[in-house]
Amino acid sequence: METATSKGQVTIPKALRQQLGLARGSRICFELVGDHIEVRPWRPQQPLPASGFGLLKSQRPPVPVDFEAASLLRP
Repeated sequence: METATSKGQVTIPKALRQQLGLARGSRICFELVGDHIEVRPWRPQQPLPASGFGLLKSQRPPVPVDFEAASLLRP
């Protein structure tokens, strides 16, 4: 049995953390189910991308494929 701190924090026992693969910084989901709370590791629905390409959206129009950066240096 664990005791909640004044901030509502509890310690997940080491054996359970190891079984669930929880390490420092792991994300955890809490869900109220009837009269109890279920705690489970957070797993993304879709796998995270290997690179960040395309994650940011810009308000600017896209650069044309045939754009030459050197053309900016010409007087």
